[in-house]
Amino acid sequence: MSADLSFQRRPSLFIAVVLALVVAALNIALWWWGNRPHGPEDWHGPIGGFALEPYQRYQDPLKDKFPSDEQIDADLRLVRQYTPNIRTYSMLQTPQVPRLAEREGLKLLSGAWIDTRLDNNEREIAALIAQARRYPGTITRVLVGNETLFRNNVTPEQMMAYLDRVRAALRQPVSTAEPDYIWMKYPELAEHVDFITVHLFPYWNGIPRKDAIGAALGSYEQLQKQFPGKHIVIGEIGWPSNGDRKEYAYPSVSDEAIFLRQWFNVAKQLHLDYYVMEAFDQPWKEQLSGRTEAYWGMFNADRQPKFPFTGPVTEDTGWPWKALAASLLALLPMIWFARRFARFKLTGRFFFCALIQLACGLIVWSATLPFNFYLSWVDWTMLVLLFPAQIAILAILLINGFEFTEVLWRREWVRHAGMLRPDSPEKQPFVSIHLACYNEPPEMVIVTLDSLAELDYQNYEVLVIDNNTKDPAVWGPVKDYCEKLGKRFRFFHLEPWPGFKAGALNFGLKETAPEADVVAVIDADYVVRHDWLATLTGYFHDPKVAVVQCPQAHRDFEHNRFRRMTAWEYDGFFRIGMHHRNERNAIIQHGTMTMVRRSALEGTGGWSEWTICEDAELGLRLMHAGYELVYVDELMGKGLTPADFKAYKSQRYRWAFGAMQILKGRWSWMTQRGPLSAGQRFHFLTGWFSWFADALHLIFTLMALFWTAGMVALPQYFSLPMQLFLIPVIGFFFAKAIFGIVLYRARVPCGWYDTLMASLASMGLSHAIARGILHGLTRQKTSFVVTAKSRRMGGSSFAAFAPVREELLMAVALALCIVGMARSYGTHYIEGMLWMFILAAQSIPYVSAVVGAWIAHRAGDKSG
Repeated sequence: MSADLSFQRRPSLFIAVVLALVVAALNIALWWWGNRPHGPEDWHGPIGGFALEPYQRYQDPLKDKFPSDEQIDADLRLVRQYTPNIRTYSMLQTPQVPRLAEREGLKLLSGAWIDTRLDNNEREIAALIAQARRYPGTITRVLVGNETLFRNNVTPEQMMAYLDRVRAALRQPVSTAEPDYIWMKYPELAEHVDFITVHLFPYWNGIPRKDAIGAALGSYEQLQKQFPGKHIVIGEIGWPSNGDRKEYAYPSVSDEAIFLRQWFNVAKQLHLDYYVMEAFDQPWKEQLSGRTEAYWGMFNADRQPKFPFTGPVTEDTGWPWKALAASLLALLPMIWFARRFARFKLTGRFFFCALIQLACGLIVWSATLPFNFYLSWVDWTMLVLLFPAQIAILAILLINGFEFTEVLWRREWVRHAGMLRPDSPEKQPFVSIHLACYNEPPEMVIVTLDSLAELDYQNYEVLVIDNNTKDPAVWGPVKDYCEKLGKRFRFFHLEPWPGFKAGALNFGLKETAPEADVVAVIDADYVVRHDWLATLTGYFHDPKVAVVQCPQAHRDFEHNRFRRMTAWEYDGFFRIGMHHRNERNAIIQHGTMTMVRRSALEGTGGWSEWTICEDAELGLRLMHAGYELVYVDELMGKGLTPADFKAYKSQRYRWAFGAMQILKGRWSWMTQRGPLSAGQRFHFLTGWFSWFADALHLIFTLMALFWTAGMVALPQYFSLPMQLFLIPVIGFFFAKAIFGIVLYRARVPCGWYDTLMASLASMGLSHAIARGILHGLTRQKTSFVVTAKSRRMGGSSFAAFAPVREELLMAVALALCIVGMARSYGTHYIEGMLWMFILAAQSIPYVSAVVGAWIAHRAGDKSG
């Protein structure tokens, strides 16, 4: 026997290992594909020149943090290995550069910084003149101002006056540096310079890298035609290695390497006079004009070259160890899953192993990508705070993916239960049916009682427990009807009575017939099938079975659009989630269409009055006591959907609040080893994760509104979020939507229209669930609001939105944020477009709630 078992285990383990290794290999291949070597033209020889600002990694001239002589000298010695020419921007901030450059034999295009500070301009010009006279062999050309007219810091007339003064004072050629269109706009400026200095930046014009060289040469040639008698120096040209995308221009190491190596060869061929923007990355510049400004260096801020000048270029030279780390991180979980769930089809095991590998790859990517950026302590603090949120997103994705895999790719349900052959009357367990009601329309309850009177079963009683209905005109007719139906039906009116529904059901337990073996509970709006008890009570012959649960189903919804969309929304959980949970004896017990072994119910303490979800708590408690719960996916009874959107929201809020009460009250059961199996703990801990996602959605939306307002109103303090934050969120949004729709189409017997409408109904509950979760975590108790099933009298169209006023406010706020982002950032930055997409995605639940409320209002009017 043991030999046979070991033989069966070996193939399972072998297949699991092979499957995990295949997925790991595909992961490595994906990393390789994303970092394929690029082969730009090799470059040999010196570079024309470098724009140089010698600030080190944590230095910032705006904060008066300047480099020392030793640091500048080290930078000059490094640059001297690549070019004999450098360009500087200010004479006051680093006045020692000419002296140190002379020692290294470098030639300088020295600049004086000109801006709106007129006194400072005078000091810059005086220093420029003095230094140029002192080092005539080193400072061979000078610049007065850098993009000063582009920034509108001075008028053209002021700039021309500055130029004339410096030209009169020096023998060296004099110019000012501006983009090409400024020279075209003010052609008279050329009359006041000895040569034209132009900045060519195809990146900032949104031109894709493949067309960038041609665009730069085109601008250069246009200037040549405009000013045929002037020598043209390209004062800045380059491509960033990181930062924000600019329309079709994407910053990356490989694109920077390809652009520069192509430019070096073209410039040599055409004998162009140029300076690369720039020698070293300058992290301090990020605060001036955005994230991209920090990444224009050919060397990073630690003075390491970003790419080679010959041979292929790899975007991320560290990709092999990152890919290996991701594969090793995922390997054991993949092997465990593939072996533990060998009963799944091979496609399903491969899919979920790939999902595990994807999650591990994202973890490695998220953990390592920040090191490609020059982040401040604020950025790192935000990363540390948000990283657990990204882990939570991946955990929810894996949990949803596991359900997706099991439902679609199981070979068969392990714990499938169906209808049984009815017992003979003498073998039937005695069933006490408890119907708790509060302020329910008597005509609705009477329909339920009629269906119970027609049960094809001998041994049962019906207890109708009305608690706290004050109007005798409401409960009186029900009492009279019970008396009319005979001794099997007993009516109790309790006033006042504590404990809400659980209190009423506990009273019913005390009044239950002594011979009753089973307690069944239904809601006051249900119509049951005549064979409900006859075909299901046989399960109680097994002493391990404590609960037999049927789906919560609905009737009379087909011709009412609101009731129809909510009915199909409920159906999804019972067709999908309950089957998934039932595989590990971890179903959620619902307080209608459920039967409970009386001895188990009383032996574990009855119905809990400390939670407003007494049904789900009882199911968990019975599992903890070692009992089995049976789920029979058969529509044995149908009730009414909530009457309107207010009732629909109220019910889901109550479920979410009660779930948190249970989570807090039974935390040790679900987190510590004990009677509950690992599968049961898994489902009760993770089953509410999707609701936690709704709570996180609300928190994230409020943060997004605040941050967007900051980006629009105070862009100098609030920058666009990094793709690191945005891509996982967008991926999670799409994955969750795809999982939900595919599962729904596979399991729920409705068409596409009903599928989409059910999705709209589900998303419209997000805010109510979020409030229920947050209140449940922070409060002990809340009011038990009975879900209204009969239509309440309508009102004005404006009143239709009263139940969703918070959602309407959130939707409007998000729409304003999208408009603000579009006006402020347009389509110039990929991060800006991604952020607008996220804002739009965030608005979907709130818009869905508003639409759902309107549909409910219109459907109510028509039914009226």
